[in-house]
Amino acid sequence: MNKNSFPWFKLLAAALILALAAGGYWFWQQRNDTPAAERYRTQPVTRGTLVQSVSANGTLNPVVLVSVGTQVSGTVLRLHVDFNQPVKAGQVLAELDPALLRAAEQQSLASLGGAQASLRLAQANEERLRQLFAQEYISRQEFDQGVQTREAAEAQVRLYQAQLARDRTNLRYTVIRSPVSGVVVDRQVNVGQTVAASFQTPTLFLIAQDLKQMQIDTSVAEADVGSIRVGQRVEFRVDAFPEQVFSGEVKQIRLNPKIETNVVTYNVVVSVVNPDEILLPGMTAYITVITQARDSVLMIPNAALRFRPAQAGAATPAPGGPQVYVLRGNAIVPVAIQPGLSNGRMTEIAGGELVEGDAVVIDDLQLVPTGRAGTGSPRTRLF
Repeated sequence: MNKNSFPWFKLLAAALILALAAGGYWFWQQRNDTPAAERYRTQPVTRGTLVQSVSANGTLNPVVLVSVGTQVSGTVLRLHVDFNQPVKAGQVLAELDPALLRAAEQQSLASLGGAQASLRLAQANEERLRQLFAQEYISRQEFDQGVQTREAAEAQVRLYQAQLARDRTNLRYTVIRSPVSGVVVDRQVNVGQTVAASFQTPTLFLIAQDLKQMQIDTSVAEADVGSIRVGQRVEFRVDAFPEQVFSGEVKQIRLNPKIETNVVTYNVVVSVVNPDEILLPGMTAYITVITQARDSVLMIPNAALRFRPAQAGAATPAPGGPQVYVLRGNAIVPVAIQPGLSNGRMTEIAGGELVEGDAVVIDDLQLVPTGRAGTGSPRTRLF
């Protein structure tokens, strides 16, 4: 490179730096000259109803669901009911083959007859021995043996009477009857199927006592269960009717916790009136428990509480306590507030200088909207 041209290169570089500096100053000046109404996104302070709620999922179940089983084993001989059929208390649901149990009854009846015959003989022998003992023809020991024989015969009769009563009871158990009035929601046996009741009672039918009164069994996290009380109003939806909102009421908060992967939940039972019986057992319900509700209160979006000006010295903070920024004229002004109830999106203004219609700032439009919008936290600049 020619030595005489080197000073020109320095001058060119210096001119380029000055141009960049002048452009940056001009852009900074233009940005700071932007009217506040165009720079900041605002939302007016409104008045309305603020509802705080807890959401959870649950399953619709009948209030009373009875499992009907059998205490005896046998083969299903007849079925008298089927799915969705209404039944009355005492109505016959099914019959088991009674042949073996009827034979056991006849056997016990025969054994009882033999024992009664032995008792009559023992009683007659005791009476003869009593007369002989009175005339001193036999010893006291022989008379006592006669009395003992009669008492043993009486015990044997009572034994066979109990056995006969048991066999007759088992025979009655071959006829399966409904213990309650309701609707058959499940049938788990068919004709010809053998049921065994050796170790546990097999379930033959499930009967819902009243589908017009149902309940939702939900799992509520321990962080939310503290705000739920018995009697609170509940709104819920089901997938079968996505556009319809049903209502219920908190009936019970069960104290037995359920722990899965270190997450503790509690069963909150919601009572539901189902007059049209359109809600079916097993449906998934998406519930919202109304924990608190306040009418005609001032509200601001939660984004206003998170907003802080990115430029230092843009506004003088209010002394102490929570605050928001309000657009007044061509500037934003901090205003101290006293927050109240919050539902996660809106917060009640319980005190302070805000009035209905004030424009609270929720975002700075000159900042790149990276991350969650409306937080008011410093973000990457455009230059």
